[in-house]
Amino acid sequence: MLQKLRRLELPPPKVLALISAVFVSFLLLEGYLILHYGFSLPPPGFSWFDLLFWAALVFWSVRVEIRLPLSASMSHLFLFALALVVLTPPWFAPLWVFLFQSSGNRWYKQLFNRSQDALATLAAALVWQFFQANPFILGTFNLSSGAGISLASVTFFAINISLMTLVIHLASGTPIREIWRKNYGWLVASYFLLSPFALLMAQAYKTPLIGGWGGWTILFFLVPLYYSRFYWDEKVRLEQAFDTTLEVLMHALEAKERETRLHSERVADIASDIARALYQDEAKAQEIYRAARLHDIGKIGIPEALLLKPDKLTPEEYRIVQSHTTKGAELLKPAEKVAFGPVVYNVILHHHERWDGRGYPKELAGHEIPEEARIVGLADAYEAMTAGRPYRPAKSSEEALNEIQSLSGIQFDPKLVKLFTQLWHANPIWRDREAYLKAKEGPLSRSTWPQPYSESASPSPSEPNPRTLGE
Repeated sequence: MLQKLRRLELPPPKVLALISAVFVSFLLLEGYLILHYGFSLPPPGFSWFDLLFWAALVFWSVRVEIRLPLSASMSHLFLFALALVVLTPPWFAPLWVFLFQSSGNRWYKQLFNRSQDALATLAAALVWQFFQANPFILGTFNLSSGAGISLASVTFFAINISLMTLVIHLASGTPIREIWRKNYGWLVASYFLLSPFALLMAQAYKTPLIGGWGGWTILFFLVPLYYSRFYWDEKVRLEQAFDTTLEVLMHALEAKERETRLHSERVADIASDIARALYQDEAKAQEIYRAARLHDIGKIGIPEALLLKPDKLTPEEYRIVQSHTTKGAELLKPAEKVAFGPVVYNVILHHHERWDGRGYPKELAGHEIPEEARIVGLADAYEAMTAGRPYRPAKSSEEALNEIQSLSGIQFDPKLVKLFTQLWHANPIWRDREAYLKAKEGPLSRSTWPQPYSESASPSPSEPNPRTLGE
């Protein structure tokens, strides 16, 4: 027995503490409700067959869940939980939700999923009971049921999603805002549109329409509910398809020019460090990191002969190379409403603008340039200077820092230059390019999203066109 306990797999301490707190909270509140309302199986108005029927519905709803991108899932469990809240005493629905979920995960994941769903159901039951005890009447209309199920749905959703988001954050370190955006933000509308089905199912079960048993109506409801899950499934698949497409594009860009390595990943690391120091917001830093990874995606549409040309570019050729900013924004435009926010497009389009207004493509100046683009533009310049190009040797880290400082207020935002200088003196891994490459090219080095790709042999952002034109 002692050996089995030693072999028992445990989650990280913070995660275990959260799971324990959720489980204990459920037990204490469930115990209180049982003492307050009295325990009897089956509860008033239910038979043993009813108990088995609703247990099967709870079990089925979890079995047909949709896997979400960041270690989570979504199912129609909330509808059956809310229907039970309407039909039974407050202690019953949480208990059934806890007992009759399907298993298969590690023990601590099972315990957390059961406990947090049960706790969310319990809170929803208390909200419903409040409106039954305190009728909400507007004129001649009794709105208690509508208001009760609406606020019970909000309560269930808020607790369920908050706990899921928190445990993912503690387990993986993923920013809370990113977990919400990727997993749940797009589900809100469909969740609340479906919530009234819970009240309809409860009413249909109490007043049978077919064959003298309300379960027939519930089974009829399962058909549209089952197919509604395909909306969620297709949305997740679409996002995964976009991620895969981006990986393919970045691998294709990397294949076009092998001379530079891990350019975009180093730019992203520098930019996210600047953003983290500037905003003190991990979610914002991660958002800028992802945008920086994509900043040169438009070079997939630039002829390879120009990207790899070791000689001077003509003014026309340089104009074509400059067009990678607009091409990148156009390339990702179809994904604007489903995959990317404005930060990504601002970075792709404006990371070559200059503080003095002599950049491209729109010759924006100063604070007209989106701040995220100014951050990535500075990071891009430092990386390009220290990487070298076929037409010029790489600068040392100290030389690149001096050039960044000399261009403060000319090419770069002075506030960002000051912040960058402070970070540089803290000796981050990205300061020295060779050290960075050695660290990143180990067996566990590559970032998981998106896959790294390389920068082209285009001019450094600090040089308008060093092959053809002077300042």
